[in-house]
Amino acid sequence: MRYAVVSDIHSNLEAFQVALGRLEGDDHLLCLGDIVGYGPNPNECLELLRGRINTTVLGNHDVAAIDNFGIEWFNPAAREAIRWTQGVLNAENKAWLNTLGYEYRDPAFLMVHGAPSPDYFEYILDKDTARKAFDSTDAPLILIGHTHIAEMYALAADGTISHRHFQNGGTVELDPAFRYIVNVGSVGQPRDLNPQASFGFYQPDERRIEVTRFDYPIAAVQEKIECAHLPEVLARRLGLGR
Repeated sequence: MRYAVVSDIHSNLEAFQVALGRLEGDDHLLCLGDIVGYGPNPNECLELLRGRINTTVLGNHDVAAIDNFGIEWFNPAAREAIRWTQGVLNAENKAWLNTLGYEYRDPAFLMVHGAPSPDYFEYILDKDTARKAFDSTDAPLILIGHTHIAEMYALAADGTISHRHFQNGGTVELDPAFRYIVNVGSVGQPRDLNPQASFGFYQPDERRIEVTRFDYPIAAVQEKIECAHLPEVLARRLGLGR
């Protein structure tokens, strides 16, 4: 089996459509949350995701869209966008979001939005927060999103942690002597100074994860954001990748 691992779609239909177009029919889709928020097409993105055989966990924007949880921590643009999202989400999609869990555990990997329990929405941004995440679970591979930065942390048997960015994509060869945290980046709003969208292919039999970057029609999404009267900064940052 090959898994396609996506995260932080953030209602960016154009980017998500291009990502899905790169999948093969028997790829199993894993989604690490934040399907909604920021962008102009929450219902369409949810319906595309629900139309695939997939496994999905909740992101902080998904939870906020359901019941305002954590919205006090959002910046003003994010808060305005989630209020708008709440106003346009249809009942069926909102109910589906409400069925999702915060984590999914497979013998080979753990899926969470930000970090392992107990704080699923903590940001893993450096080796210290990566170590805390490794200490919170025995999973050999932790798949995350949340930061919108494609990168990897590897924990060796002697406790040392190495780090690698995937600003332009790249491949992780999974050594069984190490444990890994892999952030596949963001489909809908990259923040690593590369505006190309990002997601990953995970092949457990070959012990490999490939992070792939791709172009999509950014201008079309920016126009939709403007037409929806969402904060202008949300359109501008798509072109900057930050």
